[in-house]
Amino acid sequence: MGAPETDGQAERAVAALRRIQQAIAGAVRTPDGLIEHLLMALIAEGHVLIEDVPGVGKTTLARALARTVGLEFSRIQCTPDLLPGDITGVQIFDQSQNLFRFRPGPIFANLVLVDETNRASPKTQAALLEAMQERQVTVDAETHILPLPFMVIATQNPIEFEGTFPLPEAQLDRIAMLLRMGYPERSDEVRLLTEQGAGDPVSLLEPVASIDEIQEGIAVARALHVEPVVNEYAVSILQRTREDERLMLGASPRAGVVLMRVARARALLDGRLFVTPDDVKAVAVPVLAHRVLLASAVRTGDADAAGIIGELVARTPAPM
Repeated sequence: MGAPETDGQAERAVAALRRIQQAIAGAVRTPDGLIEHLLMALIAEGHVLIEDVPGVGKTTLARALARTVGLEFSRIQCTPDLLPGDITGVQIFDQSQNLFRFRPGPIFANLVLVDETNRASPKTQAALLEAMQERQVTVDAETHILPLPFMVIATQNPIEFEGTFPLPEAQLDRIAMLLRMGYPERSDEVRLLTEQGAGDPVSLLEPVASIDEIQEGIAVARALHVEPVVNEYAVSILQRTREDERLMLGASPRAGVVLMRVARARALLDGRLFVTPDDVKAVAVPVLAHRVLLASAVRTGDADAAGIIGELVARTPAPM
């Protein structure tokens, strides 16, 4: 891939991402930076966990992203009786042909909303693991490839714990970013009531970018230049999470890989073909906070993982 072509591809990808961002912002009221983080995860080929109370617009946000890109969208409502086959699909016997045929489940879409993930049983949660990591599912020893691009937006309610199954660390490590929406600002909530009273703004959204443009953006982000000192800076942050006494489990090497993929996506979204330490610093908390475990001595205090990661990033000298 030559430099002039790379520049042209980057310009097209950035223009497409900005159109998507503008279209979603016009239909969904979100905190500053949330849409950008969602687009970073999409370009980084990562998955997102949105942890927040019901009714703040998690499903609406996922629908808006799917509609602005023309992605095939599906929604899975997790319950304790949900089976793995309900997600991946099952083999159905075709009497007319006297053979079994695979009937794909809702995981076979470009954008999959997995609502209240922690209400699914561990066995069903595990069925998501191969799909999220390998972009494929295996049913009755047959492997089926998922469509590309493929992204899971999982949600969970941090308030209700009865009848839930906390996601294990191995599965959390497959989540690129942990995001929170929170309640909207007063002015945004007033506008929300006005807009929702006239109908569903998301249902009026039309595609403003194509799947090909997203795939092009993914390819450009992979090829962005990263100086060795930026990689060293990222590793320094990871090592601090492993050495801090407040953390029982630090960030894994996989966390570093995802951190740099998201940093590349942020650089592209900013219109650059190179990654800076500021890109790493800006995405460190949403990428790393859910991948570490607090030590038992600090769990009962006011400390939280996001705050500790933010403090460690601030204390890590960035290369000039």
